[in-house]
Amino acid sequence: METKLLDSFAKEYKQLLDGELRNLVNRLDAPPIIKDAMEYSLEAGGKRIRPLLIFGTLDAFGLEPIQGLQTACAIEMIHTYSLIHDDLPCMDDDDLRRGKPTNHKVFGEAVAVLAGDALLTYSFEVIGKTPNEFASPETKVKLMIEMAKAAGTEGMVGGQVADMLGEDQDLSLAELEYIHVHKTGKILGFCVLAGAIIAGASEAELVNLSRFAHHLGLAFQIRDDILDVEGNVDLIGKPVGSDTANHKSTYPLLLSMAGAKEALKKHIQAAKQYLQKTSLNTNILLEITDLVASRDH
Repeated sequence: METKLLDSFAKEYKQLLDGELRNLVNRLDAPPIIKDAMEYSLEAGGKRIRPLLIFGTLDAFGLEPIQGLQTACAIEMIHTYSLIHDDLPCMDDDDLRRGKPTNHKVFGEAVAVLAGDALLTYSFEVIGKTPNEFASPETKVKLMIEMAKAAGTEGMVGGQVADMLGEDQDLSLAELEYIHVHKTGKILGFCVLAGAIIAGASEAELVNLSRFAHHLGLAFQIRDDILDVEGNVDLIGKPVGSDTANHKSTYPLLLSMAGAKEALKKHIQAAKQYLQKTSLNTNILLEITDLVASRDH
């Protein structure tokens, strides 16, 4: 397909994604309150960068992004479940998410926990029911295995545990990088990998795209740490300074603000270099990379 500018590309496929997410929740035969809680957090907004990475990777291979719609919905469910649980009193204890009351503030802690559980489990069903014209049974199994690894103890969950254990600790840069590679980077990496798996990428393309995703994930988290200090609360949708309040190590704390911004620049440059090593049409992925570098929320 013809490569589009990111704004029009994102608008088209975010609308497609949002509509499919609503359809997937509405068709569930379940108590209305759990469906309302799931939909409340799914529709809270956000950049949808993870689904856009799937769509953008497919576009890079010249494929129609709709082939990754079910996988994109699944990863957005995983991401949303993690936010619901992160906001709970036993975790980060946040009252606001994207400018709205957090899920447990609206539906209570028990329903919030179950809404997260529901989104997590439903995500695998959604991939499993991908039409065979978009992904073969073997491809769907591979996607589910890779998503489980990225979201589980070797990925996001493991990173979250390390993050919790690192509170009130003076972490080294290597320890902080481990947290962010696993807590944030593995899911972002899966999104790029998923598009490549659906596209039947070569081993060389998988290597370069994986390295691209690694640097993009670190850049994303460094920018997040910077915004926690310098961000606008109205744009971020939650109070700034939460990392300091929770006694967490951050890139600005370890490297200084100037050092964190330099590290962000280096990871963005590295990400782009690995994209340029592919023979793909990476215009959309390059623009997503620029978005990660300059985002204000």
